[in-house]
Amino acid sequence: MRTLMLAIALLLAAHLGLLLVHPAAAGTSATGPGLNIGVVFDVGGRGDKSFNDGAYRGAQRAAQAFGARIHYIEPGDGSDREAGLRLLASEKMDLVVGVGFIFSDDLTQAAREYPTIHFAGVDYSLTTDEHGNVVAPPPNLAALKFREEQGSFLVGALAALVGGAKKLGFVGGMDIPLIHKFEAGYRAGVKYVCPDCLVIAQYAGVTPDAFRNPGRGKELALSQYQSGVNIIFHASGSTGLGVFEAARQTGKLAIGVDADQYAEAPGHVLTSMVKRVDQVVYDQIARVRDSTFRGGIYEYGLAQGGVGYVYDAGNRALIPDSVHVKLDSIAARIESGQIVVPVSP
Repeated sequence: MRTLMLAIALLLAAHLGLLLVHPAAAGTSATGPGLNIGVVFDVGGRGDKSFNDGAYRGAQRAAQAFGARIHYIEPGDGSDREAGLRLLASEKMDLVVGVGFIFSDDLTQAAREYPTIHFAGVDYSLTTDEHGNVVAPPPNLAALKFREEQGSFLVGALAALVGGAKKLGFVGGMDIPLIHKFEAGYRAGVKYVCPDCLVIAQYAGVTPDAFRNPGRGKELALSQYQSGVNIIFHASGSTGLGVFEAARQTGKLAIGVDADQYAEAPGHVLTSMVKRVDQVVYDQIARVRDSTFRGGIYEYGLAQGGVGYVYDAGNRALIPDSVHVKLDSIAARIESGQIVVPVSP
């Protein structure tokens, strides 16, 4: 009897925890009748001026364009993340979006448990079987992936062309294959225009907290700048805010990631390697609206407008016209397949 009562108590606690996620962390952008879309943010949440904010902009664009009702959940930890996905699925959302690779396993499980609900995973991490073959996601799950290495190649070439030194820096967040793609592309871009240049790469940590540690980002960046590096490319979430602080302090340059981060350190952000998360999220919502949503693997590279680099009024003075022209030529070679960018260092 005691064992039975304990089991019941645990079930009730889990159910209560699930119910509490919605009022504590969810918000709704209700713009009229239409689709109900659920978005669960990655670690760092709204206001990261990067990945999560991009997903928010894409969802808001759908709300404004065709009246989609957006329900947001900002999880506090892993259990909240899984509970948030399940809650939105149980509320019969037309689409549930998980923002960030860390959602991959939870999304896969949720998609199997709710086969009539559409799911999408931004930066979804694919797995392989014992023979090395890619395991397809469930048929109701869209795995949204970016060719980060292609955009990183361009900013690597840019850094080498304008850096004025043979040393270039890279600061990654969590030491994982996804961030290795950024490093690999950046290294390849540097070497493409400067074969004898050296790239110093360091990572903030091995847990998701490595994406939200500005102090560690500043520490790594100061060390690299003091070693003779003039430009650092970061792919580290809010940890990169520390890189920008170090760039301001030393009078050197940094390269942002995911979104245009020039405003974080005006005059010290050479450019940003952008992942157009907003466009990808909007695209999947539009597919649901148009009844053309299909599960499967979607890749967004230079050719699909999924990645690129910022060149506008804010940073144009930092990039000579001749360099901009050269980068356009390099981008065209990548899109045509003449340059194949590696995905691992």
